[in-house]
Amino acid sequence: MTELAQQQCEACQAGAPKVSDAELADFMKSLPDWTPMAREGVLQLEREFTFKNFKLAWAFANKVAELAESEFHHPTITLEWGKVTVTWWTHAINGLHRNDFIMAARTDQLLTA
Repeated sequence: MTELAQQQCEACQAGAPKVSDAELADFMKSLPDWTPMAREGVLQLEREFTFKNFKLAWAFANKVAELAESEFHHPTITLEWGKVTVTWWTHAINGLHRNDFIMAARTDQLLTA
């Protein structure tokens, strides 16, 4: 289990600080398969997971949904044949918060769960 995945998410409300450029660079060292990207001016964290078929992708998407609901922090989950794309960001601050990186690390762990 990565150190980042072991950290606790904190309640995040409007006005909470977004990650700084330095924090982003530091977090990305622990999440090399994720890509920070801006969509309509909102920085988000995204990763594409590939699977042998639709059923395996669907099962993984369900695991991500359960993880999200357990923390009440919900990503965009796009399910396709053999592929799931997960995008984390914090809606309340319209950008990335430390919680998004924790959840990305936990998402990675679902591959071996």
